[in-house]
Amino acid sequence: MPIDQWIDAHFADQVDFLQALVRIPTDTPPGNNAPHADRTAELLTELGFTVEKHVVPTPVVKRGGMESVTNLIVRHRFGTYGPKIALNAHGDVVPPGEGWTHDPYGAEIVDGKLYGRASAVSKSDFATYTFALLALKNSGLPLRGAVELHFTYDEEFGGELGPGWLLREGVTRPDLLIAAGFSYQVVTAHNGCLQMEVTLHGLASHAAYPETGIDALQAANKLLTALYAHNDVLKTRRSEVEGITHPYLNVGRIEGGSNTNVVPGKVVLKLDRRMIPEESPAAVEAEVRALIESTVAQSPGIRLDMKRLLLANSMKPLPGAERLVAALQKHGEEVFGEPIPTSGTPLYTDVRLYTAQGIPAAIYGAGPRTVLESNAKRADEHLVLDDLKRATQVVARTLAELLERRSGA
Repeated sequence: MPIDQWIDAHFADQVDFLQALVRIPTDTPPGNNAPHADRTAELLTELGFTVEKHVVPTPVVKRGGMESVTNLIVRHRFGTYGPKIALNAHGDVVPPGEGWTHDPYGAEIVDGKLYGRASAVSKSDFATYTFALLALKNSGLPLRGAVELHFTYDEEFGGELGPGWLLREGVTRPDLLIAAGFSYQVVTAHNGCLQMEVTLHGLASHAAYPETGIDALQAANKLLTALYAHNDVLKTRRSEVEGITHPYLNVGRIEGGSNTNVVPGKVVLKLDRRMIPEESPAAVEAEVRALIESTVAQSPGIRLDMKRLLLANSMKPLPGAERLVAALQKHGEEVFGEPIPTSGTPLYTDVRLYTAQGIPAAIYGAGPRTVLESNAKRADEHLVLDDLKRATQVVARTLAELLERRSGA
């Protein structure tokens, strides 16, 4: 197939493109991601694209807990009319952490694998989608419609300054969306997420006179016990979506106390409650708040503050996504030589922001069968380069099918 041949012939350029992206850090936090967007725009321009830079105002970015966000859009039209299909991947990523045996920003290639932070999630799909679109541009096929590249930079903080901002500002309104994913399944649903900050205020006092204080840490200990016990209830709520099991509550961060000889007067907990697609976000938040309030009430003198940090809705399949999903499955099976199933994922993604606007979507891109295999968010994150090439072929073929100019149309 001419598309496959073009991708194969230009694969070295695609790898170079991805290496250049991996070598520029986009650790979030702190979230100073405009420099990466600027360099990405330069690389896209060198490839012949016209790039729009959409700078999120600094006060908005600061309120979101980041330093700089510039989102990129590339628009290419094939003829007139036809569907507008967006391809979205995020460039921000968690800091590398410890334990690496390869430079997290070195983009080193060893045994057919490219190592580096965001090599798999999801700078890889900057490369997948860019070169899939380039293959279409150079194919000579009679296509009708448009393709947009949406490269955004705040998925780690919830996506509201990336796709959320672009959609709210009316910068884009695609008919269909393909978003960053892995190669061996098409993800059609994902979990939602509630994140909260819970502050317990007691009264600090000298440890030699504990009766003069109110110990916030003891109250936090009771609360932690109640929160983790609640997981026994959550495990009984089973999702019917393949790949998603049950809800879960995790306390990911604790801060408190001032010194070893001081009764702790304040403790802050940050928790993450994953929601299966069948759950109501409002009901989940009400349940969590009620559990916290009733537990803290058992600790006299403790004052409670609760703040929602994030409420990310789940993603569910929308009418109109069927043809997109079927095309990805068909071409995936042809290219990879095995069935490509649909599934859900317990993660939450930026895709929910598109589906909340009624835009049918599917998650598909370059990568292994599971997140764990890629070491995403762990040391030695990597991408098998053969998966990158084949996923690019699948995406390009899918776009060609959806944009095909039919006789009489």
